[in-house]
Amino acid sequence: MAGDPICAPATPLLPSAIAIVRVSGERLSRRLAPLLELPAPRRAELRRLGWSGYRERALVLHFPAPDSYTGEDLVEFQLHGNPLLVQRFLEHLGTLGVRLAEPGEFTRRALLNGKQNLLEAEALRDLVSAGTDTQLREAQARAGGLPAWIRDVRARIAPWLARAEAVVDYGEEEHLDLDLLEMKGDLQSLQALFHMEQRRSAAAHWLRDGIRIALVGRPNAGKSTLFNALAGEDRAIVTDVPGTTRDVLEVRVEWAGLPLLLFDTAGLRHTEDPVERLGVARVEAVLERADLILHLVPATDAGPEPGIQERLAPFAAKVQEIRTFSDQAPGCGLRISATLGDLAGLATHLRTRFLGGLAPEACLGALATARQRRLLDDLGGSLQALLDLGPGCPPELPASTLQGMWGLLARLTGEDRAESSLDEVFSGFCLGK
Repeated sequence: MAGDPICAPATPLLPSAIAIVRVSGERLSRRLAPLLELPAPRRAELRRLGWSGYRERALVLHFPAPDSYTGEDLVEFQLHGNPLLVQRFLEHLGTLGVRLAEPGEFTRRALLNGKQNLLEAEALRDLVSAGTDTQLREAQARAGGLPAWIRDVRARIAPWLARAEAVVDYGEEEHLDLDLLEMKGDLQSLQALFHMEQRRSAAAHWLRDGIRIALVGRPNAGKSTLFNALAGEDRAIVTDVPGTTRDVLEVRVEWAGLPLLLFDTAGLRHTEDPVERLGVARVEAVLERADLILHLVPATDAGPEPGIQERLAPFAAKVQEIRTFSDQAPGCGLRISATLGDLAGLATHLRTRFLGGLAPEACLGALATARQRRLLDDLGGSLQALLDLGPGCPPELPASTLQGMWGLLARLTGEDRAESSLDEVFSGFCLGK
């Protein structure tokens, strides 16, 4: 129930110098009176706390409503970072009527109290979980407030929505009419805007989630050499002995401005070695989960081995042949030499395939989650339906379509409090957020 006091650790329950516990709710000064007298607003003060035989000195900050993160009274306790001490403190707060928060409940209350919109809340979640510099920048760009294009779209459709609704409600008695051609001419340019945002969104999705790339090929095709080059360190053993890699190696890296999750796999071949056979068997699961399969074929080979091609056939849509050791033989197609650091062709291919040729910087701030992208597609579809309306259609049709577009924008920003995906969004947060 909104307003009832909640608490949660805002730092991991691990041994550390400091642990932070947050409390939010209505009239916290009275609720926490048995434990302490709250300090002056937004002023950190040292307090001695005592409960059930425990004694602790904590730095306490008080942020009264509505000027707090949640819009409610908010208190932060900075305790010594002993996990057991923090757990006992949370238990004592429970005796004062302060329950443990659900995942993301602090941010959910901030949304419901108008302290931030849903897009900012989702960006905050992604900021906390970002694993690369690009993902950090991508999340920070989305956390900067409502995108300007959303405000522009609202400003463009608002007068037409009001006019269409007026025609529906009072058209006959007030002799009002809706000029459909004028409306369509005015809103036509939104098509280009939506198209660009959809393009940026499709690219931002990969920056947010990362690209899963599997390196496959025959033994000694250069998989581990490329794996190490992309990782920027020697993570896989590289030798001239076939079958060196016997298990799936995994590393998360940022390369060419792209967040990658790389999988180095055992060379695909028939082998009697039981350990190598286990490694080859595990390749199948990696291929199913990969967004891109790079089939590495040495430039000195006449072509890819038929057996490997047959094995990759079910995944043909995401397989890209790449010629390795390009310095050792001439040829065409996508060619690299990881030993010489010649990987420019691969960088271009990845940016074209996943970013549509856009630079990573051009995608920052775009809608990136599956929920956001779905609503953006729905907006584009609604606009197209509006532009397809024929002359003489009843005013209820454009009015209904414009109302639908307005509702989609409200669901996108979280202003529609009935948004059914709120639970899904906030379930991905940690307790202290």
